[in-house]
Amino acid sequence: MADDMSSLLSLEGELTCSICLSLFESPVTTPCGHNYCQGCLDGTWRDSEQTGLGFNCPQCRSHFVTKPELRKNTVLDAVLDKFKLKSKANIFSDVTTTTKTEPEAAPIKCDACMGGKACKTCLTCMASYCVEHMRPHQENPVFATHQLREPLADLQGRICPDHSKIMELFCIQHGRCICSFCLQQEHKGCTFRTPDEQRFLQESDLKKKLPQLDGMIEKTQLVLSQMKEQQSVLKASATNRKRELEMMYRQIREMLDRDEQQAVKSVDKEEEGAQSKLFSMMKRFDQNVEEMSGARDGITRLLAQTQSLAFLQASVDLPSAVDVEQHIPRLNINTKRAHLESATALKEYLKNILKQPVDNRVALLKPGLINPVNPGPPPATKMEPKKEEILSTSLETPPSIMSTAKRSDLLKYGTVLTLDHRTAHKRIVLSENFTKASVSEEPAAYPDSPARFSMCLQVLCTKGFSQGRHYWEVKMTSKNFCSVGLAYNSINRKGPASCLGRNAQSWCVEWLNDKLSAWHNSSETVLANPSSSRVGVLLDCAEGTATFYSVADRTYPFHTFVYPFCETVYPAFWIDSSNTAITLCKLIN
Repeated sequence: MADDMSSLLSLEGELTCSICLSLFESPVTTPCGHNYCQGCLDGTWRDSEQTGLGFNCPQCRSHFVTKPELRKNTVLDAVLDKFKLKSKANIFSDVTTTTKTEPEAAPIKCDACMGGKACKTCLTCMASYCVEHMRPHQENPVFATHQLREPLADLQGRICPDHSKIMELFCIQHGRCICSFCLQQEHKGCTFRTPDEQRFLQESDLKKKLPQLDGMIEKTQLVLSQMKEQQSVLKASATNRKRELEMMYRQIREMLDRDEQQAVKSVDKEEEGAQSKLFSMMKRFDQNVEEMSGARDGITRLLAQTQSLAFLQASVDLPSAVDVEQHIPRLNINTKRAHLESATALKEYLKNILKQPVDNRVALLKPGLINPVNPGPPPATKMEPKKEEILSTSLETPPSIMSTAKRSDLLKYGTVLTLDHRTAHKRIVLSENFTKASVSEEPAAYPDSPARFSMCLQVLCTKGFSQGRHYWEVKMTSKNFCSVGLAYNSINRKGPASCLGRNAQSWCVEWLNDKLSAWHNSSETVLANPSSSRVGVLLDCAEGTATFYSVADRTYPFHTFVYPFCETVYPAFWIDSSNTAITLCKLIN
């Protein structure tokens, strides 16, 4: 049974209309091969029929000048009938199985003898009787008018609390069981049924809800199983991320250890040189001491001479060391002080970086954000950064794509755009210095060009981006049958493959009636539709993100594409309604 329901659930996705997201009702097929409910497709084409701008397939946006003749898809309708019958059969089987497994109710006892099994219940006497005590009702004419029923277990619950009469009716207005006296008094004029009739109606209604509940249970169980799988994926992802972090920090520590060893070796080498210099100087000074000690001994002996002639004939030469000025040499470990200054500066630099939130550190450590003339850390004498320096550094970080942001933070990346008339479809009219696009019923006299869109009513901007951050805003007169997005210059310009979001070269958010979807490579994601008619786009080429904002007093992100853009991307737009126009806004803070 579970396998049958699982197969039914998988089939249900193929039998669902992409407009109303419910099972097909009177399915019809468009010339491009897509299926819709006939009522849903007629409602979608009603606006196009009034404007006379042609008709588009909601799925692939294939354009038809006149309304195609729609025929009922008999094969799909037969499959739907079998699907519904199979669903009902499974539900009936489940209910029958559940009923069979319920335990049998306890027998009803006779109210007269309190021991025998009751065979009848008298609604006049309000009591149940066994065969023996039922005999007076069957033989005595006095009891001929009494109402007999099969044994009832809830006899006391059937008695009206106000009139002590059996409740034989059900009041529809008040939704409760009543007796005949109630109908003549407080329920006079109310519509009523018998309890059996009301139960039949309620049972029918409940049976109709069983398929819905079973489907919701199956879908919920599927979501739960997917959540359990996601738990395993998250655990594995977290394990891999921790392993990567451990490896990164270990490599950082190894690099610091190697640099420390080199710095220590440099100091050791400098110390060795200074010690060698001191040793040679000390050796020379020792020789000077010996020479001066010898000269002192000679003078002492000369002074001890008693003969004046001998004293005068003797001579003593002072050594050259006597004329040398004696001083203590000043030798310091200064020649490699750059290592200490570098380590101190690196410590302060890391301390300032680690003070910042993790999301802001990448921007501070990016090579493009470091001064190319002086890429090193701040000097050692600068112990703490100034407050204004911290503020200017934080402004260099991109606004978060997951929360509301100040519009002024986005306007820093504002850019001026114009629409490229070389790419515009011939029914797209450009005005206001190529900043406004609208739809015309008559084709414009644009020259033929390989860059021009020939099927989809689309246009690109003249400027594309491959690096940096860029922000622009678009105002729409009506959010219907239009899209705002991005595209490579290599996007196809002809056929259904040229539609924004229906290929690997474009991304867009698309409004179709009240439905808002994000499209890329023919994959659709249904979004919550914001109320603002002004949309902002922040493109970050380095991070590979394109975030769409609903612009009001603040900017509210409603979708982000994350993609490693490998080509120059151009702002792109699609319009297919005469009531809708798109204008590139002047960005004023």
